[in-house]
Amino acid sequence: MSAPLATARPNPVALAIRDSSTMLRRNLLHARRYPSLTLNLLLTPIMLLLLFVYIFGDVMSAGIGGSDRSDYIAYIVPGILMMTIGGTVVGTAVSVATDMNEGIIARFRTMAIHRGSVLVGHVAGSVLQCVASVVLVGAVGVAIGFRSVDASVLEWLAAFGLLALFSLALTWIAVGMGLSSPNAEAAANSAQPLVLLPLISSAFIPADTMPGWFQPIAEYQPFTPAIETLRGLLLGTEIGHQGWVAVAWCLGLTALGYFWSTSKYDSEAK
Repeated sequence: MSAPLATARPNPVALAIRDSSTMLRRNLLHARRYPSLTLNLLLTPIMLLLLFVYIFGDVMSAGIGGSDRSDYIAYIVPGILMMTIGGTVVGTAVSVATDMNEGIIARFRTMAIHRGSVLVGHVAGSVLQCVASVVLVGAVGVAIGFRSVDASVLEWLAAFGLLALFSLALTWIAVGMGLSSPNAEAAANSAQPLVLLPLISSAFIPADTMPGWFQPIAEYQPFTPAIETLRGLLLGTEIGHQGWVAVAWCLGLTALGYFWSTSKYDSEAK
């Protein structure tokens, strides 16, 4: 009599990738079916870009030592791109809070799926949405006159890498906010600093032109070094130590958001 065939155990890595891909598709389909939140969040950076360029452009250009509006377009677009990321991840916090409040995540916990795939799906989907949003806002910037003629291919790749890394960092923070919020409205409110911080950074004017008491607020936050690094990569301006500071902020926020989100997710399961 022949021995029974042993049942092959699924590869844990393959299982994690399969379930995470499924959750990613779910979140992308959800975003496609309900695009109003993403579009509303995109309106803010686009409107600010158009407002500051066409209404205040000449005055702001003179304030930063430029000769005309085109100089201010070059200055403001990198800041607006970073602001776009901050605004897009607000939708992630709302989406996670909605899933928690409606019991969808609790239902996923009862299913035979990889435990971390739910969070990974939200994070991967959010990063892809951030990249798409940045491309859209960047296209608006190019349409109104933004040019980056001096950036090399390597600098463009570094700029894209910085945008993706910054998106990942803020997404994990937004996921933690969503898991910690009792409802979608509270999640949107708790994520508002991610929209407001760029307004008090070097996105619109150089930090050294701000009042002395206000400069530390603009300098010692994640958006300013990220903006200055992106500006340097795209426009050839001096980056100095800002590049390392921006990467340190990204890695620190990613670690903080990851451990916050996973610990909150695990505690909710008990």
